[in-house]
Amino acid sequence: MTGLNDPAFFDRYAHEYDVADAYEPTPTVEFLAELVPEGGRVLELAIGTGRVAVPLAARGISVEGIDGSTGMVEQMRAKPGGADIPVTIGDMADVAATGPFQLSYLVFNTLFNLPSQARQVGCFRNVADVLAPGGLFVVECFIQDLTEFDRHQRVATRALSEDAVKMEFLLHDPVEQAVTFQRVTFDAQGTTLRPLRLRYCWPSELDLMAQLAGMRLRERWTDWDRTPFTAASRRHVSVYEKP
Repeated sequence: MTGLNDPAFFDRYAHEYDVADAYEPTPTVEFLAELVPEGGRVLELAIGTGRVAVPLAARGISVEGIDGSTGMVEQMRAKPGGADIPVTIGDMADVAATGPFQLSYLVFNTLFNLPSQARQVGCFRNVADVLAPGGLFVVECFIQDLTEFDRHQRVATRALSEDAVKMEFLLHDPVEQAVTFQRVTFDAQGTTLRPLRLRYCWPSELDLMAQLAGMRLRERWTDWDRTPFTAASRRHVSVYEKP
């Protein structure tokens, strides 16, 4: 991953990542733990600061991870139990891990960090290669709302106070199914830029990627609490199975 998705980007704000995104891991951990058979091995792609992996491993589950950002992984290793989780530094799509695993997962829209459809398909295929027969691949993604763009552009204020303003500038490319972000903070320290490009997918497209990798959709929910998935859902948790 290069350019706007260079792992060095995540290195720059690894120290504040957990606070900035405020991702509550408990429902995710509960959901995933129920899918792991006794003695099963688990692989997290883009393990990051270990927000999911650390509490999952604390349950006695064998967890390994892959991540491209050394800064993120250093934050995980500073947490209680984080240093005990094996991590490979590298591109998550390459899935440089030795299976078999009974479960692999990729949460918080991170699949969309892969910059092209080909790389996303490759990720599915590589995960399938390291899953045991009957193994599961869990993916959490948002569903892009195209109505939020005006002529494929959007500007939004994310936070405003007496001392700072946080804004977000977005450009939508409908051909590439890509959104380029520039998240800008203006405060007393100056201007901070956080660029990012996401290549989004529709749920049906992910299902086809899974089929190309020899997997099939087992279940899909709106959220980790197993809220039914409907046409009104703006996100989904999809569980794919290797026959």
